[in-house]
Amino acid sequence: MIAPCYDSYMNWKYWASGFLLLIVLGIAYYGLSPLFINIELNEELPQGTSQSEMSPSAEVVGTTGHPASGTARVIRDGENTYLRYENFKTINGPDLFVYLATDKDATEFINLGALKATEGNVNYEIPAGTDLSKYKYALIWCRAFGVLFNSAKLPDF
Repeated sequence: MIAPCYDSYMNWKYWASGFLLLIVLGIAYYGLSPLFINIELNEELPQGTSQSEMSPSAEVVGTTGHPASGTARVIRDGENTYLRYENFKTINGPDLFVYLATDKDATEFINLGALKATEGNVNYEIPAGTDLSKYKYALIWCRAFGVLFNSAKLPDF
């Protein structure tokens, strides 16, 4: 009489262990798989952009565990304003977004959209009316974990 009860208890433990393992593997895949995916994109400068409509470039600086290189600058093409990354390279990650922020902690920021590429030359349109004297940092931010991947302190323009 004890054996059937013991068997059903063991069966339940195996199912629970298997389910827990699937959850752990899913979380690990979500967090780690983007690290192995590199996306290269080389967008042209916005049409009609002259040298006088570009800010000086700022160096992109990575953080511990998130190396990065390249430059960032602000570009105006008459009507629109863009944040442009040039010769940019970073590692990928889950849920990465490009922010214009008042500081490196992203306490106040404007979301410019999801990261388009981990390598290359990439443009992000800045919303009209954005006060660039207030938002001095370009950040690559992981929303899922609230982690800064890299930053560039933008010069006055």
